[in-house]
Amino acid sequence: MSRRALWFAGVLCLGPAIPSLTAQTQPLPSQLPLAQPAPDSFLVTFETTKGRVVLKAHRNWSPLGVDRLYHLAMGRYYDGVVIYRVGPTASFRGGYVVQFGVGNSAGVNQAWDSTGIPDEPVRHPNGTGTVGFARAGPDSRTVELAINLTPNTSLDTVSYEGVVGFPPIAEVIEGMPVLESLNRQYGNAPLQQWDSIMAAGRAYLDRAYPGLDRILSVSVTKTWGE
Repeated sequence: MSRRALWFAGVLCLGPAIPSLTAQTQPLPSQLPLAQPAPDSFLVTFETTKGRVVLKAHRNWSPLGVDRLYHLAMGRYYDGVVIYRVGPTASFRGGYVVQFGVGNSAGVNQAWDSTGIPDEPVRHPNGTGTVGFARAGPDSRTVELAINLTPNTSLDTVSYEGVVGFPPIAEVIEGMPVLESLNRQYGNAPLQQWDSIMAAGRAYLDRAYPGLDRILSVSVTKTWGE
């Protein structure tokens, strides 16, 4: 998997509490209905080691990006993943971003690496609390999410690796204080060890950066426009 960057660098219950993290597996692309459209909007609840964060996704902001988020959340892909970046942005002085989504194993990372979704235009500004996919070059948005802790509207128009802009797909409607409280002692340092993260996933992050927070569970809790 190439290193993806951001220049910031009806209730649906999905079952009981997650199993032990040592036994947690993540769905592969072939196991999810990725071609099916998502509802017009929906809520995704992330339970983290610091508390609850709720996102509201807006399909009209980025239809393909929101479809991907929906299927990943419904498949509980993010259960157990490490929040490996709470660090400064490159495009906004004083800005910070939270980033997560790398798979827990090399096999998972390899499987998702070839499932990038086509690029889309920016239809909503990258303000505080907006959420988007990290990417490398064209059509490379896969599974990594980033949340703006500050306004970062430079992402609306920046040209990076031949693609203009990072389109938001959702916004935080609950839990900004939780995001602000995530461990940021390592900053962007984990990104400098990208090959190791791709090869060993969560095991490497737990060993090299033991203080990092993580996602405990994720669920889609409300939908509109189905």
